[in-house]
Amino acid sequence: MKKPRSLLLLLAIAIALGSSATGQAAGLKKGFYKKRCPQAEETVRSIVWKHVSTNSELPAKLLRLFFHDCFVRVRPNLSLAGFDVIEEVKTSLEKACPATVSCADIVALAARDSVSFQVLFIELKTTLIVVVIDNGAHGYIHLQFDRLLWEVKTGRRDGTISRQSEALLDIPSPASNFSVLTGRFANKSLGVKDLVVLSGAHTIGVGHCNLFSQRLYNFTGKNAANDTDPSLDPTYAALLKTKCRSLADNTTTVEMDPGSSTDFDNHYYANLKEKKGLFVSDAALLTDQRSAKLVGKLLRPGDFFDAFRHSITRMGAIGVLTGTAGEIRNKCSVVNS
Repeated sequence: MKKPRSLLLLLAIAIALGSSATGQAAGLKKGFYKKRCPQAEETVRSIVWKHVSTNSELPAKLLRLFFHDCFVRVRPNLSLAGFDVIEEVKTSLEKACPATVSCADIVALAARDSVSFQVLFIELKTTLIVVVIDNGAHGYIHLQFDRLLWEVKTGRRDGTISRQSEALLDIPSPASNFSVLTGRFANKSLGVKDLVVLSGAHTIGVGHCNLFSQRLYNFTGKNAANDTDPSLDPTYAALLKTKCRSLADNTTTVEMDPGSSTDFDNHYYANLKEKKGLFVSDAALLTDQRSAKLVGKLLRPGDFFDAFRHSITRMGAIGVLTGTAGEIRNKCSVVNS
């Protein structure tokens, strides 16, 4: 089965599981399941954190699921990593609260909780190091694992159709230029700032060689010698060539944010400024004055986290089904019979 495309390429679908329009959803609210299934959000978090604690690559995969809209409007790709975790959560919730919690909400919550765990764990390691330095082996701290990176309003319902062709119309290629990217995002009521901020999700995860190898070996399309994208740092390009040895390689993966691919942080923008964006669509953010300025601003960690919180919340409310629209799937991989 064909491998999933990179995160940025999937952003244009607008992550609205069960989406049927491009406007902002009106039926989402905080604590939607408080009375219907009070343990819903805690169940999601518990199962997700159990898996993330032993698999540092999982947050990128669950975030990709959130961006991909793969369960409802797109025919499910069962090879898409993280799917098994979503189904485990769904099975647990179906036992506790049958036909109540949508797959769309599970995916939205799982993405948030997995990334939040990763950030909190990084902070924990840093704090423990500081404590040990200050107090020797006897230092200890109290940690609160209740600080989540963004709020997820719930109340989504699942779609009843899955159309691959419909989704492909919205997905820009890895070679998309700035104009194409902004056009696709504008179609989903998202602006240049959202594009730049949500591209920061490339700080975690990996990309397949075939999605960017043309930048290394045949950038102009003329099959000329040393035909490498001049916007790519030469040293970085040479490193990538040691990993991706031909245009035909569609199995090898490399870090999208070298040196920080399992840490959700703003390191992506530092690499981008150094011309180490993996995809043409990454490098495209430096070709426009507005987006290049935003890249510089997001080098400040606080600015990135605040902006990401707002952009992903906006994106998560686009075109979702609520109320009596759609259905609550019994199993996330298929529509109800």
